[in-house]
Amino acid sequence: MDGWSETEDATVVKDQAEKQTGKKYREFKAVKYRIKNVEGGQLLVIKVHVGGADYIHLRVIQIPLLVHGAPDPKEILRGVEQHKTKDNPLEPFTI
Repeated sequence: MDGWSETEDATVVKDQAEKQTGKKYREFKAVKYRIKNVEGGQLLVIKVHVGGADYIHLRVIQIPLLVHGAPDPKEILRGVEQHKTKDNPLEPFTI
């Protein structure tokens, strides 16, 4: 499985995704995620419901607080796949 976890339930912030896609989402609910530990943090792929039958997949890197000095881990959006459905499998993707 190349170091990726099983798919699990998720929560996520939406401002970075709106900026990258140029869209404003009335609904934005992270429903599933997968995680992989990498040097310097964790890599996540996240399935987000954005309204109706529409979903997006996000590629996020999470950097631990010791690296950037903030009280919480920092999440950086590294990519978005649009036009997904509830039934699309949550697979790692590259940017």
